[in-house]
Amino acid sequence: MIREALDLVVENIGLFGLLQGFGLQPELFKLLGRSLLYFGVLVLLLALMMGIFMYFMRQTIIVMSRLIEYDMRKEVFEHYESLSLSFYKRNNTGDLMSRITEDVSKVRMYLGPAVLYGINLVSLFILVIYSMLSVSVELTLYSLAPLPLLSVSIYYVSNLINKKSTIIQQQLATLNSNAQEVYSGIRVVKSYVQEIPMVRFFTQQSDDYRGKALELARVNAFFYPLMILLIGASTVITVYIGGLKVVSGAITPGNIAEFVIYVNMLTWPVTAIGWIASIIQQAAASQKRINEFLQTEPDIKNTEDASSGPIKGKITFNKVSFTYPDTGIEAIKDMSFELLPGQKMAIIGRTGTGKTTVADLITRMYDVSNGQILIDDLDIKQHDLHNLRKRIGYVPQDVFLFSDSIANNIAFGRRDASREEVEQFARHAAVYEDIKGLTEGFDTVVGERGVTLSGGQKQRVSIARAFLKNPDIVLLDDCLSAVDTKTEKQILGHLSGNLADKTTIIITHRIYSLLQFDKIIVIEDGNIVEQGTHEELIEHKGYYYDLYEQQSLEEKEETSGLMEK
Repeated sequence: MIREALDLVVENIGLFGLLQGFGLQPELFKLLGRSLLYFGVLVLLLALMMGIFMYFMRQTIIVMSRLIEYDMRKEVFEHYESLSLSFYKRNNTGDLMSRITEDVSKVRMYLGPAVLYGINLVSLFILVIYSMLSVSVELTLYSLAPLPLLSVSIYYVSNLINKKSTIIQQQLATLNSNAQEVYSGIRVVKSYVQEIPMVRFFTQQSDDYRGKALELARVNAFFYPLMILLIGASTVITVYIGGLKVVSGAITPGNIAEFVIYVNMLTWPVTAIGWIASIIQQAAASQKRINEFLQTEPDIKNTEDASSGPIKGKITFNKVSFTYPDTGIEAIKDMSFELLPGQKMAIIGRTGTGKTTVADLITRMYDVSNGQILIDDLDIKQHDLHNLRKRIGYVPQDVFLFSDSIANNIAFGRRDASREEVEQFARHAAVYEDIKGLTEGFDTVVGERGVTLSGGQKQRVSIARAFLKNPDIVLLDDCLSAVDTKTEKQILGHLSGNLADKTTIIITHRIYSLLQFDKIIVIEDGNIVEQGTHEELIEHKGYYYDLYEQQSLEEKEETSGLMEK
């Protein structure tokens, strides 16, 4: 359209001069004006149509990329949840966060803008070059002569971008891990007055990231000036060669304007080649990192014919041995015991003797290395994994609360629990009065990992959460260490009363005289060294007897101190 408009003007300028002084000159001027107005309106309409179709194109591709980003984040998150504890011990939290945020965003940039402008680039190239060739093959070849140099440059620089992008993503994951560790352990950092050293360390890591990012930026920055230089060279060549052809009569002046517009229409697509290449290389590096995790298979899997029925609570360890896969430490050696439904058992031993490992094996966080664990006389691997864990009320030694309201933390194991049930089990865990004393009561939002609550309060909220599940098996892993005697008596009273028919295992360093145990086992170096009832172990006069005597002496001293006060 612009070519025809320009040719119309050039052809009629001479005619307009020849009609100087004649009455036809004003008519020619009006006709020329109407023609130019027609061309102007037509160009505007075509530009409007181009904008409308571009809008729908962006709506299709960009929205699609956002939906894929949503699906991918959800898939990665679900896969993370399916992986076993050993996976989380091998990988940093910051690295996991980086892959589900930064890496997924890089992939979305490829699926959205890169695809969008890639389609735009290819389609525009085909249409423009076809139009150019239909006018003059020779002028087209001269105009596009700088493009092969561009292709070689892109091939070379893309390899650099790929390598540098991978390094940058790894360094970013390291930065996230360091920041996450400092934020989570801020109490330790402050108590040891290590703020300045930690800032210094983080600055070093940030400087490393900055340096690598700047190297990539320099490579990317090389593209744009190169594009401008090549497009400028194409424009100069077009005007020079086109001028010679106009003089020879091979083409019209409008063809030169047409070619200049075509060359400038190719400016963004050609410039975008480098940008798209950068996005593709970064997305490839990010997708590779995502695939590393998505292709990681969970160590603990459900069997096809897994049993999902109710659990009575019989637990049998048959010559069980377990070695941690990451460290190679043998935590349990040839352990055997049997606990009938409704019985209570205490596991006592020093720190690091394998007590917590027993709880991890019963909840099937790990599978045994040797031997067999039976739940209701059925191998634990034959039980449906989710059903098994749903029917176990487990309070771990390292209590974890979510950054949510106290009510929601207690109802975490049973989301459909009413407020009345939440408050009732808070009473059973002897934490009701503490919660009611807070400003917003059960609606009080605790900080990250429950940082706004004391150690004892966190333990009791966690106990209430386990009790609310109404489990068939109760596992308490040293979760009464931060509570006083009165509170301990109330919690153990609930175990003896309302949970009397539930199989219960209490892992502890101390002896609970308020709770009658059907069986007590003493573990040392992963072996059961003593086993029996309270009376039997007292008669044996081993580790359990020494612990009982020491605890009795401490209780007498505490009682004497209170009487003196």
